[in-house]
Amino acid sequence: MTRFRRTATAAALAFTAAATAVLGFAGPASAHVTVNPKEATQGGYARVAFRVPNESDTASTNKLEVVLPENAPVGSVSTMPVPGWTVATETRKVDPPIEVHGSQLTEAVSKITWTATGDAAVKPGQFQEFPVSMGPLPKVDTMVFKVLQTYSDGNISRWIDDPAPAGEEPENPAPVLTLAAAAPEGAAAPTTAAVAAPDDDDDDEGNGLAVGLGVAGLVAGLAGLVLGGLAFTRTRREPATTA
Repeated sequence: MTRFRRTATAAALAFTAAATAVLGFAGPASAHVTVNPKEATQGGYARVAFRVPNESDTASTNKLEVVLPENAPVGSVSTMPVPGWTVATETRKVDPPIEVHGSQLTEAVSKITWTATGDAAVKPGQFQEFPVSMGPLPKVDTMVFKVLQTYSDGNISRWIDDPAPAGEEPENPAPVLTLAAAAPEGAAAPTTAAVAAPDDDDDDEGNGLAVGLGVAGLVAGLAGLVLGGLAFTRTRREPATTA
C-alpha cells in the first residue's frame, strides 16, 4: 500500500509539473496585443481595433505605440476617440505616391501613439481596444504592425516578432492583418432563380405531401360518415327492449 501511494504521489507531481510548464508557456502567448478583425480586403477600407490586455499584476498600461508597416503604406488613417487617452500620429514620405480618390499622396501615417491621462490606464485584469479606420488597403497578403506596450512601472512589452514561416507563434508576436484579394470587377453574383431553385423543389414536395394528407383525411371522413349512417339505420330497425 505504501509503495502504491508513493507511486501515485510521484505521478501526480509529475503531472502537475508538466501542466504548469504547458500553462506557463501558453499563458503569455494568449495575452498579446492583437488586431480585430484579423482579416480585410485589399483596396477597401477597414475599421480595426488593437486589443490590448494588461499582463502585469501590479502595473497598468499607460502607453501604446503602433508602427504601420513600411512595405504597405496606407493613404487614409483616422482614429476613434478613446475616453481618457490622447492620440498622436507621425508621418513619413512615401515613394511612389499613394493614390487616394484620384489624389497622389506623398506622405502616409507611420506611427500612432496613445497615452493615458488621469486614471484611464489599463489596469491589471483589464483590456482596452483602440479603434482605427484605414484605407485603401494595400495589395499585399498581410500587414504586420509592430507594437510597444508601456507599463506604469517603466517596463515595455515589445510585440514585434514577424510570423514564423512554419506557422508557429513566436515569443512576442506582432499583430497581423490578413488581406484577401478583392473580387474581380464584373463577377456575376448568384441569380435569384438559382438561389431559389432548391426552395421551389422543397415547396413542390411540401405541396404534394399536403395534398396527399388532405385526400387521406377526406377519405377517412367519408368512411366515418358511412359507418355512422349504417349504425344509425341498424338501431332504428332493431325492436326496443321491453322492461
